[in-house]
Amino acid sequence: MSKIVVRQIGSPLRRHPDQRATLVGLGLNKIGRHSELDDNACVRGMISKVHHLIEVVETKA
Repeated sequence: MSKIVVRQIGSPLRRHPDQRATLVGLGLNKIGRHSELDDNACVRGMISKVHHLIEVVETKA
């Protein structure tokens, strides 16, 4: 299965609690942290929910 590496670039302060929980679900909670995740529909949905707070650094095959 392929992997996605995401990095948090935005602060969760003053964000909706659902967006904060999504960041925690992705394994992120501070600016600059990285997380390597499986590339599946669930993770893609979480990424789209907080796309303004994170960036996809790389996709590994």
